Amino acid sequence: MCTLVLAWQVFADVPVAVAANRDEATDRPAQPPTVWGTNPAILAPRDESAGGTWFGYNEHGVLAAITNRWLDDGPPAERSRGLLVKDALDTETAEKAARTVERAVDRTSYDGFNLVVADDRAALLLEWDGSLSVRTLDPGVHVVVNVGADGRYQIPAFRATSGREQAENANKLQTALQPTPGESGDEWLDRAASVIADHEYGVCVHGDGFGTRSSSLVQLGDGGRTYWYAGGPPCETEYQRVEGQV
Repeated sequence: MCTLVLAWQVFADVPVAVAANRDEATDRPAQPPTVWGTNPAILAPRDESAGGTWFGYNEHGVLAAITNRWLDDGPPAERSRGLLVKDALDTETAEKAARTVERAVDRTSYDGFNLVVADDRAALLLEWDGSLSVRTLDPGVHVVVNVGADGRYQIPAFRATSGREQAENANKLQTALQPTPGESGDEWLDRAASVIADHEYGVCVHGDGFGTRSSSLVQLGDGGRTYWYAGGPPCETEYQRVEGQV
């Protein structure tokens, strides 16, 4: 997944609201969101190549989502990043999820990543480039892409042009998705769905053998938890509400 927009503790009724596009090779097989396991139950799509996931939440209201991190000279990968997301979702709180990730990268190396974990009490961004940086996120709207998050970007030399473009797109996205006066969590998520599908913002990607494969909208709040999923680029694929919520 290459674009993640998190509104954390912005709306009283929806402390966690997320809109995210996953960019991936078009021939990499994946399954749509389903419920995994019972201890805890997890709702997430599944990457069939490595068995992990890039986005999901669990019965405790913990959300975890990952983007690749573009690096000029990344660490050797010994384990799939998607399995790390699954590890994070096996925990009871976002804080415990962050500690799980910290222990995991002490034991095993991964390709570069930006990983967000959030619940109604905490939101954290974990950035891995061979060493791990953990940042606590303040209430607000946060945008995470392959080159960083929230205006703090590292542009790799091997993708200098596309990296700068991605940073600019992320800044535009963050500006566009600031909450408006009186806006509800539901209204914001509807607007976010339109924005991440709008090619003006550059985060719905179409390429030769690569592009935006799916899109996810999630809200976790006092009124319940909902997940809408588009199994294709959101500019041309309708979101469907996922059954079997946890």
